[in-house]
Amino acid sequence: MTVSKDSENERPPAVRQLRLVVEAEDYEAALAFYRDALGLPEQAAFSGGDGARVVILDAGQATLEIANPAQKRMIDDVEVGRQVAPKIRVAFEVDDTRAATDRLVSAGAEQVAPPTVTPWQSLNARFDAPAGLHITVFEELSTLEERESLDGFGTEERS
Repeated sequence: MTVSKDSENERPPAVRQLRLVVEAEDYEAALAFYRDALGLPEQAAFSGGDGARVVILDAGQATLEIANPAQKRMIDDVEVGRQVAPKIRVAFEVDDTRAATDRLVSAGAEQVAPPTVTPWQSLNARFDAPAGLHITVFEELSTLEERESLDGFGTEERS
């Protein structure tokens, strides 16, 4: 999907960063998984009294994907073959879905679905991951311009 350059220039962005905060019962395991296995670089870390700890991992560009129930069901059907995702699923774009799948399974993720080519031309794999997250890793197989020519692509503004 593309955003009209005109709409970008009309209003300044009100949000500068998306930060997803996740409570992890096993902090060390979650840190090892997301930082070391998935490869999210550490941006900052803080600690406080009573053992309080937090690390901020850089996930590159953030987007918020809003899907209606029919779209959520369709994505689960395409990627997994059944309904599995909770209301929130976190997706990470990677360079190589197959290699990421091997690393994440070795690091303790439970593979829900193997790498699958989607109708929107990405290679997606699903996992139940540390800190109770249901995640997707995906690799884009074609450019945004190529995907825009597929049925169902566009923007809400131009629908």
